[in-house]
Amino acid sequence: MASQIEVSLHSFQILNIVHMATISHRHHNTQVNNNTHHQRDFITEEIEGLIRVHRNGHVERPTIMPNVSSITSSSSGVTARDVIINKDTNLWARIYVPLINTKVIPLLVYFHGGGFCVGSAAWKCYHDFLTNLASKASCVIVSVDYKLAPENPLPAAYDDGFNALMWVKTEAHNVSSSVQKWWLSHCNLSCIFLAGDSAGANIAYNVATRLSTSSGPSSIQNPLSLKGVILIQPFFGGDERTFSEKHSLQPQNSALTLSVSDTFWRLALPYGANRDHPYCNPIVPHAKLRDIRIPPIMVCVSELDILKDRNLEFSNTLNKAGKKVECVIYKGVGHAFQVLHNYHLSHSRTQEMISHITTFLKP
Repeated sequence: MASQIEVSLHSFQILNIVHMATISHRHHNTQVNNNTHHQRDFITEEIEGLIRVHRNGHVERPTIMPNVSSITSSSSGVTARDVIINKDTNLWARIYVPLINTKVIPLLVYFHGGGFCVGSAAWKCYHDFLTNLASKASCVIVSVDYKLAPENPLPAAYDDGFNALMWVKTEAHNVSSSVQKWWLSHCNLSCIFLAGDSAGANIAYNVATRLSTSSGPSSIQNPLSLKGVILIQPFFGGDERTFSEKHSLQPQNSALTLSVSDTFWRLALPYGANRDHPYCNPIVPHAKLRDIRIPPIMVCVSELDILKDRNLEFSNTLNKAGKKVECVIYKGVGHAFQVLHNYHLSHSRTQEMISHITTFLKP
């Protein structure tokens, strides 16, 4: 369970955080002094300010974003609590319930971003964003804290996402006697959505496709009914570069550059896999997209994101495969603008995004 720390953070501090995470990755021969073992150690991968991986397997993650407690201000109109899903695997979630509703409302199962390697459901930027989303979109949100790579490479995060959804299903079967009644009783269980941003959007998509390829998808979800999937700047890749990956000039405060993206994929993919692995590139030629039974998808694309062209290609390919896809482009902002507020237009575009999500959640 995340440490319970209350922090107040101004927007200019968030910009400094992003500056700290400016790209840098190292390979093989970076030497550091290990005072504990009095021996030379090597850093095999590094994204400066975010993650450092040592040859011996030790992983360092500097505290660049504070964790905050689930306590919300009374003015937010939202109650939030942390719940344990599986104590053996340390799988947990933060649940947000808007206080202003007496009727049942949609349930949104959300996965945070961070390249599969960093991030937490307790990060302040996600706590603030999801509190706002729950209030404005009038939905219950289950924000899942999944296991991170490289200690737990893919498909570990997908497994956690799927298991979290199955936990919701189990609790929903006995909602009248469940200790989770405090939030389940507000949910319209026939109106479930999966969502996430960046790597979290990748997880949401893979959990949705796993549901579709499981035998008897209706029975595996019952009493839940998956109505849609919301993918915010989905973190996909491929060995062949897109135009925006090759030519999009990223400002100093960019949350994602090509070198950072490549490092995240090296750390997250199974050993020996390249960027055309289906976890990274879901539209590779051998992918049987027409066989996937998936509900309507909304893809949120940022104009200045290096992933823009890949997100658009993903949307177009699914459309051609007969899937219902709604694609929305947010002008003048880049990757993760809605949580990092690192662009001049971040606030207004975030409000636009929440408005679009609110519409998508309606029956």
